[in-house]
Amino acid sequence: MNPLLLTDGYKVDHRRQYPDGTTLVYSNWTPRKSRLEEVDEVVFFGLQYFIKKYIIHDFEEYFFKKSKEEVVAKYARRINNYLGENQVGTKHIEDLHDLGYIPMVFKALPEGASVPLRVPMFTMYNTIPEFFWLTNYFETLLSAVIWLPCNSATIAKEYRKVLDKYADQTSSVPEFVDWQAHDFSMRGMGGIEAAVTSAAGHLLNFTGSDTIPAIDFLEEYYNANSDQELVAGSVAATEHSVMCMGTTEGEYETFKRLITEVYPKGIVSIVSDTWDLWKVLTDYLPRLKEEIVSREGKVVIRPDSGDPVDIICGNPNGKTEQEKKGVIELLWDVFGGTTNGKGFKELVPQIGAIYGDSITVARATQICERLKEKGFASTNVVLGIGSFTYQYNTRDTFGFAMKATYGEVNGEGRAIFKDPITDDGTKKSAKGLMKIDLIDGKYHLTDNVSWEEEKQGELKEVFRDGKLLVDQSLSEIRTRVKSEVSIEA
Repeated sequence: MNPLLLTDGYKVDHRRQYPDGTTLVYSNWTPRKSRLEEVDEVVFFGLQYFIKKYIIHDFEEYFFKKSKEEVVAKYARRINNYLGENQVGTKHIEDLHDLGYIPMVFKALPEGASVPLRVPMFTMYNTIPEFFWLTNYFETLLSAVIWLPCNSATIAKEYRKVLDKYADQTSSVPEFVDWQAHDFSMRGMGGIEAAVTSAAGHLLNFTGSDTIPAIDFLEEYYNANSDQELVAGSVAATEHSVMCMGTTEGEYETFKRLITEVYPKGIVSIVSDTWDLWKVLTDYLPRLKEEIVSREGKVVIRPDSGDPVDIICGNPNGKTEQEKKGVIELLWDVFGGTTNGKGFKELVPQIGAIYGDSITVARATQICERLKEKGFASTNVVLGIGSFTYQYNTRDTFGFAMKATYGEVNGEGRAIFKDPITDDGTKKSAKGLMKIDLIDGKYHLTDNVSWEEEKQGELKEVFRDGKLLVDQSLSEIRTRVKSEVSIEA
C-alpha cells in the first residue's frame, strides 16, 4: 500500500489549512504522563524500525519505484471515493514522487534510553519548504507503530527491576533473571506487527521468548545476529492437547514417556494442571524422582490455572496441605536441594517450575516476596509474561503524543503550543524548538530555544533526506537498558 494512505482521513488536506507561506513544521514525540504507579520514565524503542520499514523501504517499494501515473491515480481514486467532491489535489503527491526521497530530519535520543515524562524522545521536521505538510502527516503512522514497543520495553524493565532485586537478595544465580521472564504474549496481541514489536521490547530486558519472529525483526532492523549472540531462546514444552490426548488414566505414562523417551536430556516444560496438579506433584513426580534427578537437564512443571501467587507459593487458607504448601515447597519435599550462601533454598537443578497465566508486575512482586518469606530463592520459578501484561495497555498508558511546537511562515519562526483551558495539564505542550541535556544521568528538556541551541544537546540526527545516519544494534541497546536498570536499583 502507498504509505501516504496509512493515515487518518483528516490529515490529507491539512496542507491547505496551514497559513499561506508556511515553509517548515517542527514536531516532537513525547510521553506526557503515566497511568502506571511509580513509573515516571519510559524506555524509547522502535523509531529505527519505523524509519527502516516505512520511511525507507515502504516508500521506496510502494511509492517511488511505482510509476507516477499509477501512484497518483490510486491516490486520487482513494481520496475522491472517500471524501467525495474535494480540493485535496495530487500535485503535492506528484512533487514528492519527482523528488524521490522523504525530505525530513529525525533527531532522537538513543534507543533503550529511559526518558522522563514530558521529555521528547525524538523530533522531526521537513528540509524542503514545499514539503512542510509531511511532518505532521506522519503523526498517525508514527503513533500507530511506536507507542507499543516503548510501552512493552518499559513494562519489561519493571519486571526486570523486580526480579533483579529479589534475585540479588535470595539467589546464588542472579544471572538466571535473563531467563526468568518469558514472553508468551504473541497469540494475544493485536496483530502480528504488535506481537513482534512488543516482543522485541521484551527482549531488550530478557532472553526468554516464544515469539520466534521477534528474532527476525531484531536481525532485520536492529543488527542482531543469532549465529553470534543470543537474541532469544526457549525450550521444548507441551500444551494441554498433548496431555489430554494421553488421557486421564494415562497421564503418568505421558509424563514418564516425555521425560525418559522423547526428551531424555535437556529442558522440557510439562503443563501439569490438565486435571489434578496436586496429584502430579505428590504422586507422579515422587514415582519419577530417580528418572528426573539422573537426567542431564531440567524438568519444568507448569501449572496454568488458579491464582498464580497461591499456586506457586501456597495459600495459607487452602483446604488441603498441598494447597497450603504450593508448587515450590511441594517440589522441595520431593527433590530437595541446597541452601545457598544467602540462606535461601534452591531446588536441585533437575527440577523447576514456570507459571504463565495472568502474571502482572504486582503478582511477580508478590510471588518473589512470598517465596522469600518462606525461605526460597526467587529464581526457583520462571514467569510467563503474556498479553495480560503487554496487550492491556494503550497509547494513553504513557500519554504518547506527537505535537508541532515550531513552524516558519514567510521566513519567520513561530513558537507554537497548546494549553487547553479545559485540560488537567496533560495536553499542555512544550513550545518552540527543543534542546535536551543529560544532567546527572537524567534527560532534561529546555524548550523555546534558538536553532543554534537546538543543534546542541542529546538529540542527534538519525535520519536526513532519505538516508539513515545512525544504525543501532540490539547489543548496544540492551547494554544501555541494563545499565539504567542497575543505576535505578
